[in-house]
Amino acid sequence: MRFMNKLFALVQLKWKIFIVSAVLAVQSLQAQQTANDSLLTNATLENVIQYALKRQPQVQKALINEEITETTIRGKLADWYPQLNFGYNLQHNFKVQTAVIGGNPIKLGVDNTSSFQFTASQNIFNRDALLASRTAGEVRKYAKQNTGSSKIDVAVNVSKAFYDVLATKQQIKVTREDIVRLERSLRDAFNQYQAGVTDKTDYKRATIALNNTRALLKSNEEALKAKQEYLKALMGYPVNATLDIVYDTLQMEKEIVLDTLQAPSYTSRIEYQLLATQRKLQEANLRYQKWSYIPSVTASGAYNFNYQNDKFSKLYNTNYPQSFALLNVSVPIFQGGKRKYNIQQAEWQLKTIDWDIADLRNNVNAQYTQALAVYKSNLANYLALKDNLALAQEVYDVIQLQYRNGVKTYLEVITSETDLRTARINYYNALYAVLSGKIDVQKALGQIVY
Repeated sequence: MRFMNKLFALVQLKWKIFIVSAVLAVQSLQAQQTANDSLLTNATLENVIQYALKRQPQVQKALINEEITETTIRGKLADWYPQLNFGYNLQHNFKVQTAVIGGNPIKLGVDNTSSFQFTASQNIFNRDALLASRTAGEVRKYAKQNTGSSKIDVAVNVSKAFYDVLATKQQIKVTREDIVRLERSLRDAFNQYQAGVTDKTDYKRATIALNNTRALLKSNEEALKAKQEYLKALMGYPVNATLDIVYDTLQMEKEIVLDTLQAPSYTSRIEYQLLATQRKLQEANLRYQKWSYIPSVTASGAYNFNYQNDKFSKLYNTNYPQSFALLNVSVPIFQGGKRKYNIQQAEWQLKTIDWDIADLRNNVNAQYTQALAVYKSNLANYLALKDNLALAQEVYDVIQLQYRNGVKTYLEVITSETDLRTARINYYNALYAVLSGKIDVQKALGQIVY
């Protein structure tokens, strides 16, 4: 018997260990899955933008604002439904009022009263409820446009930060390749110095150039960390997670082309769409203020169960019911001119929005012209630097070969190396400047839509 008990206890212990292990494994798998879902495995520009649109706090707040707007609209529209209420009352009179009628004191009421009341009311005309029903669609539209505006800002900022990170990564790549070449040049200069072909000047110049390039590499690596953290912050990316962006330089070169003959239209801008919706809402507010001269009409009714008795134990033995129907018309006659001033205020607010639209109309062309000028300037600079890069590479290869054959001095090698490094860095910077400028032009044209 003891053996069976020990065996049963052992089996129970094994089952507990198995269940606990299974639960921990499931939790670990879920945590790992959640962590993987929050990271990007293919961080292209489009994927980075889509990630930011789903997790960036400003976008999420705008989406929450849409939900708040929707519930607010439903709460306002609920005023059109019949309003049903129930009330209960229990009252004990310590002293019942007495009236003297014909010289005789008469007791008005009983010691105990109680009532149950059911009431129903229906708005026939109520300007608050009418405003809510007529503007519900525009209010929803305005909330969605606000979300769209937030998404556009996030997409533009993330794209520029993405290109900024790329530019720095390319600088680091170029600098590392330069270090490899400089280390090789340093070895060649040192060997020639050891062989007595040249003096130690070339060797020391090579050392100076290598040290300066290594310092530049360190500076760019630190700058890259800051720029990556800024990009992650714009995306809403986990702070401790690694973000390795993916890019195709050839594809980016194809994407720099932009039709510069397009004409800007302020109606395609999200700012105009917001103002247009805001104007419609303000027009509705003006009508709402004018409706203040129209009476409010409400129909209501009630059914009351009334109980009265001097003895509490017999209070609910007899019911004295009461019921009624009521049509209420409320007409404010004089309010000190308040309604007139509210109407005037609404009219001035409508004119203010008209001036905002006029201001936007005037600024859109200026913004587009400025963005287009920057884009064209960056494009011309990019094309020139692309040619310079090819020329600098050719010059470096020739001078390097001539130096090894004793034709050129090492100073010319260093100069050509510097020119090549500068040309490569400037080329990549110009490429990303063109792409950033293209984004500004597209934003000015209202072509960035999310």
